[in-house]
Amino acid sequence: MSDQSFDIAVLGGGPGGYVAAIRAAQLGLNTVLIEREHLGGICLNWGCIPTKALLRTSEVLQLLNHADEFGLSADNIGFDLEKIVKRSRKVARKLTGGVGYLLKKNKVTVIDGEGSLMGGGRISIKSKSEDQPSEIKADNIIVATGARARTLDNLKPDGKRVWTYKHALMPDVMPEKLLVIGSGAIGIEFASFYATLGAEVTIVEVMDRILPVEDAEISDIARKAFEKQGMTVHTGTTVESLDVSGDGVSAMLKSKSGDTTQLDVSHAILAIGITGNIENIGLEEAGVKTDRGHIIIDEWCRTGAPGIHAIGDVAGPPWLAHKASHEGVLCVEKIAGIEGLHPLNTSNIPGCTYATPQVASIGLTEEAAKKDGREIRVGRFPYQGNGKAIALGEPDGLVKTIFDAETGEFLGAHMIGAEVTELIQGYSIAKTLETTEAELMHTIFPHPTLSEMMHESVLDAYGRVIHF
Repeated sequence: MSDQSFDIAVLGGGPGGYVAAIRAAQLGLNTVLIEREHLGGICLNWGCIPTKALLRTSEVLQLLNHADEFGLSADNIGFDLEKIVKRSRKVARKLTGGVGYLLKKNKVTVIDGEGSLMGGGRISIKSKSEDQPSEIKADNIIVATGARARTLDNLKPDGKRVWTYKHALMPDVMPEKLLVIGSGAIGIEFASFYATLGAEVTIVEVMDRILPVEDAEISDIARKAFEKQGMTVHTGTTVESLDVSGDGVSAMLKSKSGDTTQLDVSHAILAIGITGNIENIGLEEAGVKTDRGHIIIDEWCRTGAPGIHAIGDVAGPPWLAHKASHEGVLCVEKIAGIEGLHPLNTSNIPGCTYATPQVASIGLTEEAAKKDGREIRVGRFPYQGNGKAIALGEPDGLVKTIFDAETGEFLGAHMIGAEVTELIQGYSIAKTLETTEAELMHTIFPHPTLSEMMHESVLDAYGRVIHF
């Protein structure tokens, strides 16, 4: 391996890295991918995919608990936690194997080992199967090493009572009382899953509202929905300490006013963000600059060091698999000299939270649009006005759209309710095409579908709503 030279070397086989490698191979570039643990990265193995498998179980359970509303009988409904976890892991393994197949199909060289930059296009590789590190060279290197769960000195996981997302994916026991620290997508999804299975869930968020990156109106609706399901929510609150004992966890909560409260639970999940995997990969030696846990890049994913690029979670927010994949393609195509490329526009990246109810959004929130100095038009359409939602037994939710009042530019969409994580892609296409209200209003939406609410919300922004 020490004599091998490549056009592109990719460090990390997550959704950014493996997509970048495949696209590079498609463009005829001799490509190597170095992965130290699992192809597919956190997303396929410990994040996006296995959590969705868990959440599908909770969705089915929720339907069974309301079987009588659909004219069905379902008695003595229970669950087997071990089987639930086993199914989740099976789904993850299947997709990981698929990534390996795709890399092989596209003739990407895959090295099972840990890579470290040495400067001058050289990479040292510590392989699990070899005693001595080997070395390769590449004209261009793409760092896609991903990120890991963030912890604090006073909030450290032990894997038994205090969990990260990895521990929460493979629980040994069902938590009776669960504290979820952080209310971003990861925290809310685990809160939703465990609450549906019967855990007594408390969510603590340091910001003034849950799902703080979402539109404030949607956050408020989400909080009411979660509290209606029996969850307890504390906002503007910090967890000062976690005292772990054999019986559980004692958490000290502190409000903004300074009041402290002790909360005793059986388990706690840390969901306070992530930090990039920037350690021990030779960044400093190669002249790559970092800032607060992530690699600094320009609009083409280039670092300040010649020939070295970075994509995905290690390159900073938003920490989303689809953002990483897009960056991977963009980065490789720029290296290959393809013309007509456009830098990544983060306002065109959709975000999804797969709780019950689901939350999805793209573009500017109402508050952000006003801060930007824009005069805006806002449209809203509730689920209760949609025939398909009522037929599904899902009458709770809202579709909200925001437009520039002067130009009609489509600025953003914010949704909560059944299947909004699928619906949001329609608005993603609209954003990419730089759509105005005119195109959306003249688009024909099929009936009966949930997507009709997307149309009606646009109509409402211009005083033309039909069905509400």
